[in-house]
Parts: sequence; structure tokens; C-alpha cells
Amino acid sequence: MHESSCRCLESDSVFLSDLLTRTRKVNDVKASLILEDGTVFTGVSIGSAKTAISEIVFNTSMTGYLEILTDPSYAGQAVVMTYPLIGNYGICYEDQESAKPWPDGYIVRELSRLPSNFRSEDSIQHYLLKHDIPGIAGVDTRALTRLLREKGTMNGMITTEDLSVEEAVSRIRDYQVGRVVDIVTCTEKEHIPGDGPKVVLMDFGTKGDIAANLAKRGCDVTICPAHTTAEEILAMKPDGIMLSNGPGDPKENTEIIAEIRKLYESDVPIFAICLGHQLMALATGADTFKLKYGHRGGNHPVRDLMGDGRVYITSQNHGYAVDPTSLDPSVAVPAFENVNDGTNEGLSYVGKKIFTVQFHPEACPGPQDANYLFDRFVSMMSTTERSL
Repeated sequence: MHESSCRCLESDSVFLSDLLTRTRKVNDVKASLILEDGTVFTGVSIGSAKTAISEIVFNTSMTGYLEILTDPSYAGQAVVMTYPLIGNYGICYEDQESAKPWPDGYIVRELSRLPSNFRSEDSIQHYLLKHDIPGIAGVDTRALTRLLREKGTMNGMITTEDLSVEEAVSRIRDYQVGRVVDIVTCTEKEHIPGDGPKVVLMDFGTKGDIAANLAKRGCDVTICPAHTTAEEILAMKPDGIMLSNGPGDPKENTEIIAEIRKLYESDVPIFAICLGHQLMALATGADTFKLKYGHRGGNHPVRDLMGDGRVYITSQNHGYAVDPTSLDPSVAVPAFENVNDGTNEGLSYVGKKIFTVQFHPEACPGPQDANYLFDRFVSMMSTTERSL
């Protein structure tokens, strides 16, 4: 055997041994998931052993667990993965949507002890531990997901402490997600140079692939903190404005909504995704409401209402939706709807270069059906037409 091959095998052996050691340290501690209705699920602790209370939501994606963990829209929530085996291809830092994971907790049926992937740089166990995020494995995630579908999203506690259910429930019911946009937004501007249209990307908890999709199309992108004023944005003379995704109840962001109203009244083209879609609707007089258990996964069918009725498969992550009955038809009209439940998935603004979507056209990994919307935005910035 060649010397280089021996060194490679030796390195692999050390890596696997290290992973096994890390796994044993975190997989021999009993943990509990206690829900606000008193239901208790037991399993083993993964990641940090601290106690965490958060909103419990589920995601039906079969792949992309790292992208889910690093999506800022999950701030204030603990994520249940419905796919039964998580972690089999490890952690590849290049795939992160932001520089750190955001969920308050992570809940899985089975966690792979030994990732198998030539790109893998870490294990989920160590990744969660490094970022002080508690989790629990060994949970019947099918039963948990059915419970959340039947009763709706609820608060819960992940803990390794020996607490009575009564004591835990009293603490759980008092929990509120709070103003999480302020937590996830950037603190200063970031510039991604390009030779194309100048785009200001408002960071309400943006995923990295939104900026990447704009940059790939040659856009000169400036990422701005969530509380940047409309006056400051317009003074930058952008060719277009992007309103990003983000976490929490959109109605909490009253100051941001007021600034978005000013952006709406300008003639600058605007494209908004997820939370940005909801904030634009609120800024123009429409209403939003909380969904029973939300849309979180990579296979949600959405129908185009403005074209030929084509159905696109989309990636989604949201717990709130725009109420289409609250729309003023002289301001905005529905552009997309969810095929499963009929909820609104996008708006086209009348007499404006503004369109918004509830789903994620930048999905990575995930369906790329809706990626053309970035091309539409670029085209809209380079045309003199006033509407779509």
C-alpha cells in the first residue's frame, strides 16, 4: 500500500474515533420533551444539555438539515425533523445559510452516529454542542408531528433536568417568541460587488442564498440591517429593493412596516420573500394571521394565478400567512396560492413594480422551480414598464 494511502487511512481512523468519542459523551444522557399540553416524549440528549423552552414546529424535508439549522427564520423555535434518519451526510460548512445555527432546539427520531460523505467536516452532535443548542433523539417524531397537526403549534421544553410535568408546563405556557428579527438581523451593512443593477437587500433574517442568487445574476448587492430607514435606503439610489425572509410574528415589526410603506410609495422595484411578503402586505393595509401548524418543508405545491395556472413545487418555512380577504384589489391581487390549503402564496401590486412571494425561490437544497423569479426581478429593474 502506498504511504499516502496509509496516511489517509490513519487520518480517517482518527477522525472516526473522535466522532465516536463525541457521540458517546452526548448520547448517554436521558432527555425529555415536554409540551404545554402536558404530553411528554423521552429520548437521549444531543448537543447541549441545557434546558430550552421554545415554539415547537416540524419540517418535512428529507435533506438539507444544515440549511434548516442555519435558517434565521427558525429563531425562537425548536425544529422537529419528520424524516426518520438525520445526520447521515454530516456537516459541510460551505452549505450553511448563515454563519451559525438559529433554532433553540433540535428534535429527531434517529441521529446518525457516523456521517458518510466525502464533504463532511463535522457531525451534527458536535455541531449542536459547539453552538450550545440542546436537542433530543429517539423521539417518535411521527406521533409528535400528528399531535402538532391536530392541536396546532405549541410551546415545549427540551430538558435533561428531573422536573415535574406541572412545574415544566407552568414555565412553558409563559413563553413568547418575542421580537426575533432584532436578534437575527445584521448589525452593519455588507457589500457584494457586481456590474449589474444595484440592489439593497433588507436583512430581516436573510438566508445566504438570496444574496447569492442576486450576485449570480450580476447584481451589486448591499445588505442592510432591518431597521435601516427608507430615507437612507432611497439615498443609496438602488435599482431595486429586496425584502428578505425572517422569523416571528410580522405584526410585531411596527417600525419596519412604517419604513416599508415609504418604500412602497417610491417608484423603486421591490421583490419580497416570506416575512418580507407579509410585511409589505401589512404596510399596504392588508392583514396576516397565524397558521395552525405552518408550512415547513421542500415539497409544497403552489399555483400561479397570474399566468397559465402552472403548479410549482416550492420550499417553505413560515407560520403566518396574508389574509387574501383583507386585500384592497386596487392595491394588490393574489399571484400565487397554495394547492394544499388554498392560502395565499404571493401578491402582485397594481401599478407598481412590486411582487412578493411566501415561498423560497432560492431554496438550496430543494426544488428550483421558482428560481426564475430572480430573473423576473432583474428584468423588472432594467425595464421602464410600471407593472408586471
